[in-house]
Amino acid sequence: MKDRLTEEEQEILDSFERGEWVPVKDLSKRKRELIRYARNTLKKDKRLNIRISERDLNELQKKAVSEGLPYQTFVSSIIHKYVNGKLVEAKN
Repeated sequence: MKDRLTEEEQEILDSFERGEWVPVKDLSKRKRELIRYARNTLKKDKRLNIRISERDLNELQKKAVSEGLPYQTFVSSIIHKYVNGKLVEAKN
């Protein structure tokens, strides 16, 4: 029985077959580098206090629940995406 690949798996396979994947020369060094990047990205060492309407807070909390996140983490994620240019406006 032949297993079918998901769309994402097929994209990865196609990318590999096109030769787009290259080996890392020093894997342990690269892992340490990526771990450092991740820690710096996820480090939360500053506090931000804002006042928003109760209605907006309620809507944020509802959306956070639907994403499976605490609402403060959800808000932090939105801000992070915005400052990195990855927040995309929804098309109506």
